[in-house]
Amino acid sequence: MSSVQDPFYIVKEEIQESIDKLQSSFHQWERISCDTGAQVHLTKELLAACESIEWQVDELDKAISVAARDPSWYGIDEAELEKRRRWTSTARTQVGNARKAVVAGREVNISVRRELMRMPDSQQTDKSNQYTQDNDDLIQSESDRQVLLIKQQDEELDELSASVERNWRCWPYHT
Repeated sequence: MSSVQDPFYIVKEEIQESIDKLQSSFHQWERISCDTGAQVHLTKELLAACESIEWQVDELDKAISVAARDPSWYGIDEAELEKRRRWTSTARTQVGNARKAVVAGREVNISVRRELMRMPDSQQTDKSNQYTQDNDDLIQSESDRQVLLIKQQDEELDELSASVERNWRCWPYHT
């Protein structure tokens, strides 16, 4: 079966596009000044994208496992299965590295905030109020992010399901 008709390659291409967007956003995130609203927003988007891509790669791994049970049925050999496993492993590493860097950057910002909160200062009350507001904003934005993530995952699941269904109908080995 040609790679053009193989559902693995269609899904792989979609995931790779998501990884490319993730890396582009990550490089933008690295250039943004710390502790700005833009960085906080981009941090949330990056973490949501990481979760979504990781889920997609997990699903692709499951499909590879199914094909590995009877490769001849799917018209592939062990070398092709290994190539697919290597790709998902590489994709997982790329996304994991981005996630770790974003989480580490977020933790550094939180540590800096905590240190600033401990500093004795005549403006301590004003800072404390600001940190309380920032904390409330962070909690609200995290809640918003979770709702958005669930919605995004639902949409992506619908898209993936439609893609698999389309490709399944085109698959020559489908009975």
